[in-house]
Amino acid sequence: MILNCGDVEARVMMDVYFEDREPVLGVKLAVPARRVKCFRMDHPGEIGGLEIKRLEQYALRFRSDVEVIVQYGRMDVSQPNLAYIGMIGRAG
Repeated sequence: MILNCGDVEARVMMDVYFEDREPVLGVKLAVPARRVKCFRMDHPGEIGGLEIKRLEQYALRFRSDVEVIVQYGRMDVSQPNLAYIGMIGRAG
């Protein structure tokens, strides 16, 4: 989720880094002013057509033209308990 508390739309660039392949840089995301927008990493249509395989290791970097708050959560689907981890960060 990306939260934009500002008065103008946030133009966010997402860079995706992988363990065993070249990064995908500059995935364009937009978040309207004073809104939160959720992006699912398993829905390519929400993230510029990027396909990330199930259980593939990756890390994210976000850059924005206005200050935003990024909250990230990931579910471990490799075992039946479906463990969830969440993180919060900031991109400005």
